[in-house]
Amino acid sequence: MGKYSATESAIFSVFDSNAWVLEQIATFPSNFIGTVNGNEYIRLNIVTGGEGFNLKSTRGQLIIDIFTPAGNGPSRASAIADRLDAFLLGKSKSTLLGTLQSLYSAFTPSGLDRANPALYKSTYVVNFTFSGV
Repeated sequence: MGKYSATESAIFSVFDSNAWVLEQIATFPSNFIGTVNGNEYIRLNIVTGGEGFNLKSTRGQLIIDIFTPAGNGPSRASAIADRLDAFLLGKSKSTLLGTLQSLYSAFTPSGLDRANPALYKSTYVVNFTFSGV
């Protein structure tokens, strides 16, 4: 498995964990096609493109779109961003293929979703490094 697939696998393993499932926040990859039930969910976008420690390593950003009901204010999206920090910020996740480390996050309210104006979109970004073995 290459560094991009290994990075994706390490990131997805955080959101496949029992602890994340208990958060009850629907989570989808960026290229998801299908029906999203409910009016609150997150969408994961992995952007890699930096030099790593070796040829099997990389760094980048995990950009997470947070969707919440429009008209209810920013507090629920902020609470989801705080939960994402609890799972990602300053954490290390080791897999058989390497170690994912996440540092520095940012949170930005973005406005009504263009595809569905009943939803408000916010963006959470966390920088990461993946050290492949």
